[in-house]
Amino acid sequence: MAGHNAAGSAAGYLYQTNWALMDLLRKGNTRPDQAITLELHDDVAWTSAVDVSDPSELLQLKLHTTSKGAGLGDKAVDIWKTLRVWMDRPDAYDPQGPALALITTSVATTGSAAHALRPLSKNVDQAIESLLTAARESTNEVTQETRDMFVALDSSDRFSLLSRVEVLDGEMPPEDLDQAVRESLAYVLPTGGRLVEDRFVAQVWHHWAAIAVDMLAGRRALVMVTEIRTFVRELRNRYTTENLPTTVPLAAVSDVHVNHYADWRFVTQLSFVNYAGPALRNAIIDYHRAVTQETEWLSDSLLELQELRTFEDELRFEWTREFSNMVDDLELDHLDPADAETLKRKAGRKFVNYILNSTAVTVRTHYNEGFYARGKRHELAGHDDVTQRIGWHPDFVERLEALASG
Repeated sequence: MAGHNAAGSAAGYLYQTNWALMDLLRKGNTRPDQAITLELHDDVAWTSAVDVSDPSELLQLKLHTTSKGAGLGDKAVDIWKTLRVWMDRPDAYDPQGPALALITTSVATTGSAAHALRPLSKNVDQAIESLLTAARESTNEVTQETRDMFVALDSSDRFSLLSRVEVLDGEMPPEDLDQAVRESLAYVLPTGGRLVEDRFVAQVWHHWAAIAVDMLAGRRALVMVTEIRTFVRELRNRYTTENLPTTVPLAAVSDVHVNHYADWRFVTQLSFVNYAGPALRNAIIDYHRAVTQETEWLSDSLLELQELRTFEDELRFEWTREFSNMVDDLELDHLDPADAETLKRKAGRKFVNYILNSTAVTVRTHYNEGFYARGKRHELAGHDDVTQRIGWHPDFVERLEALASG
């Protein structure tokens, strides 16, 4: 039972955080100077962007995974729990207090208080009468204290409270929220088909999830409408012919990934110039991110294969020029083999650092994420085709041939 309750609580938290994103996207255009909070004033709350202590709307969200047909009657625990949350507020009976909304996947029973508090057919007097009747007749111990409080209220206080309440019943289940968010983003979705749209929407959800976790953990109080709108706009700008979206974050690379490449050819190439420790680890991370990111771009048709081949050719050309300069600058005369090797390794390591920091070649004009070009250079260093392969040690060709024949 404890596990079931925990799962239900987790589903409820997920529902309210996802609902908050949908609500923000839907209402944001008419509330540009406002912000949303989670678990601060209520499950979800709208506040001023400059004053989080001044909520304008409080939302209680109730998720029910069972059939809606059970209805939301006047003796329902959800009704009384929600009223208790609002009755405990210092501004509970202030006619100018924040708007109050109960958002539930259940359906209000015809003739009930919840039904009378629906926005399009609101009847506060009827809702009060229904709740008073239920408060006196119900025998539910869970709601007893709250019902007694409601009965004891002055009639003007009951009216002030319920006049600010709206019940939005029969609301969409969790599985429909993604589509609702997609519809709210319809005018900014990138072109390119369903896969591209899915990637874009997934990035919005991912960004929102990080914000929601920070709010629930108390690391931030609110998220402004303008912040989300700016993120969406900037994200859309990455889905252009001059840019690309980064969908493989640094956090996606684990130690398992890093260890997987320990004996790969591009790592061997780095070992020829004594590239080790944190520098080697960073190189492997760049490689994994670049290859994974490129696969996603190609899969989503965000990057054309010919465009990729052109980029690789440009990287090779840059490497050819700089590699020749490195080799030409070596002064090995009169050095014994050991000293010559030391100088070659040092020059190769310096060359690696120089070429990896180069920003002269980019896959698209405005895509400037350094990990991708760095990772692509490592990919070329591990290329199966010797005619397409690049390297770092002045004698890398001979070294690789020796390993292959050995």
